[in-house]
This record gives sequence, structure tokens and C-alpha cells, in this order.
Amino acid sequence: MSTSKYSQIALTALAPYPNNARTHSDAQIEKIAKSIQEFGFLNPVLINKDNMIIAGHGRVLAAEKLGLKQVPCLRVEHLTEAQVKAYILADNKLAEDAGWDMELVSQEIAELKDMDFDIDLTGFEMPELNDWFNRDFTEGASREEGNDEYNEFLDKFEAKKTTDDCYTPQLIYDTVADWVAKEYKRKREQFMRPFYPGGNYQQEEYKAGAVVVDNPPFSIISEICRFYCDRKIPFFLFAPGLTLFGSARDCDVCYIPIGVSVTYENGAKVQTSFITNLDKAKVRGIPELYEMLKDADDKIRAEKYKEMPKYSYPDEVITATKINYFSKYGIPFVVYPEECYRISGLDSQKDDDKSLFGSGFLLSEKAAAEKAAAEKAAAEKAAAHRWPLSERELAIVKSLGKGQKNGR
Repeated sequence: MSTSKYSQIALTALAPYPNNARTHSDAQIEKIAKSIQEFGFLNPVLINKDNMIIAGHGRVLAAEKLGLKQVPCLRVEHLTEAQVKAYILADNKLAEDAGWDMELVSQEIAELKDMDFDIDLTGFEMPELNDWFNRDFTEGASREEGNDEYNEFLDKFEAKKTTDDCYTPQLIYDTVADWVAKEYKRKREQFMRPFYPGGNYQQEEYKAGAVVVDNPPFSIISEICRFYCDRKIPFFLFAPGLTLFGSARDCDVCYIPIGVSVTYENGAKVQTSFITNLDKAKVRGIPELYEMLKDADDKIRAEKYKEMPKYSYPDEVITATKINYFSKYGIPFVVYPEECYRISGLDSQKDDDKSLFGSGFLLSEKAAAEKAAAEKAAAEKAAAHRWPLSERELAIVKSLGKGQKNGR
């Protein structure tokens, strides 16, 4: 049974664990110190019977930085020497294995912003938030529309894209530039785009009358806005949709939160808003711009996928993905050995060098009818293209459930 005692201990009486493998940067200690100032010393330092620190080295260093004389400690006396060594490693390592529900994080951050709370005290930084909140999986060139099993397999290897990787489709840029030119009575020939691969916006030559209309790296957007505001260079910049108000807080800018989903050249889908010093307002919602960009994005996606067929399979074919779909929507589905025949692909797929990713089963007529009923119950609609069964496969289907054994 564990035993522990809580007390205030002088900092000078505490001894760090000599083999502490966890390092703390000055920046991290500064963050911990600010947290203690804001919230108080809520998490006690764990120490052993000899006042050696088991957990809380960073908090002790922050306390020293703040000039505290003593800190709350929890004396743990039941651990063996081996357990102490293991716990010190586990205390630091296990926290690294935790993940974040970024939808909830973004919600909490947004609410804190509305309360005018200093987000830095949470330990999150704006570039980090901009990077996380605007990530998405891309759709690789080798994906096959309708081949769910294969696409799910590819998804495991897709790299996540951030807004710093985004190159703006020409139609999206033209839509924004045309609107800016009309709205603020500016000439498009004076627009500049300094954010290109290998470019340095700080070393560009900004001539009189130039207006920067471009999609910058979101991770440094505050730095970029400050550069332009200090030099009185007019700009209209793409900006992160979810963390917009946290950008350029020390600059005289107008925030234009429209949060339209834009599909960029690398396939990343990003909630996009804008920030500018061309507008007299501080915050301005513009439904017209939202609709224009949504229409442009729809055209891009339609063009990208117009030649990609949508595949589905006959009722007599079952795949793991289809049963996954049934399970997701609470539809039970059972197939018995005498009602199915394992296949790696359909005969009609061979000419196109296609197959069933992960294999599948041909179903008896009875099981196929049950599958169709399950699909209807799950509100699954048939896709545009359906793979037909061959005469050989139709013969197998008719024989199933009538004595023929299943096989390959």
C-alpha cells in the first residue's frame, strides 16, 4: 500500500535526481514560470524520503527563476530504488504517448481567445496551432476512386500537409485578386506575389503603389503582417481560418473570417480566411467572397475528378469495407461457409488489371439478397459504375448453397 506526505519544502533542501534524463530548455522553464504565476503552484513536486526530486525538476527550476523560497512537495516513501528509477522515466515518457483531439483543442483555444486570455499560458504557440489546425490528408495520384479498401491502405502512408506547403490554384488566386481590385479600387498589374519557393519577402523590391496579394506561410503570418505594417506596404493575405484572430494582434489590420474550404495544389483542404491593412474595419465577414471562392473550389475539384470513375460491385460480392459500413450504422450481417466463395477479383476486372483489394467473397443468391437489404437499411446508394459478373461467376453463384464447397 502506498504512503505519501504533503508539505512545503525549502528549495535549498531539494536535491535533483543525478541521472535525470529529461532536459529543460530556458524557453520551457520560462513557460512553466508564467504558468505558476498565472495559476499558482498546483502540481506538487514528488520527492523521496531524502528530499531527492522524483518528478518536478522543471517546476523547481521555474520556482527558482521566480525567486520562490519553498514549494509544495509530496513525499513518496513506498517506492523501491528500482521503482523510483522506472517511475522517473515513465513519468516523462508516458506523457509523450498521449495525443490531442485537435477539434476540441481548437474549440478551447477559440473560447479562451474570446475571453481575451493569453494563449501562451497554455503552452501552445500560435505557429504550432496554425500548423495543427490546418492539416489534412491529401489524395495521392495513385488512389482509386471507389476502391475503398485500397484507398484506406494508402491513407496510412500519406504525409500530412500544412498550410506552409500550400500553393494556390490559379483560379483561386484570380478570384481573390479580382475581388480585391474591385473592392479596394486597385490595379491588378500592381499586385505582387513575393511568397514563392526560394523567395524572401523581406528582400523583395516593393515599388510605390504595389499591393501584396498572396498566400503566405501561415506559421509566420504575424511576422509577415508586422513587416508590412511597419513599412506601410498595403497587403491582402490568405490567413488561417481557425486561428485568424490570434494573428497579427499587435498590428493595425482587418480580419476577414470567411472560413471557406480551399483545395490547394498539393491536395490539402484548408479553412481559409484573410487579413489585410486595406480595410477600415477591424473584423468583416464577406459572404460574397465566400460564395465566389466556394464556386471556384468546386470547379477545381470537379475538373480534378471528372475522369475518375466510381466503382461498385454487384450484390453477389461482399468486401470487408462493405461490412465495415454496415457495422458503422448498426446493421448486422452474417455469411456462413456454404454461402460464400473466396475471390481475389472479378473476371470483368482482368482486362483493366484491377482486383478486389484484400480479396472478397462471392455470395449465394440468398446471402446477396440479405446484403442488398442491409445496404438499403444503411441508406447506401449504388455508384455510377458497377463491375459485372462473368458467366463463370454467375454459374458459381447459382451453385452456392447447393452442395458445392467453397474455395479459391
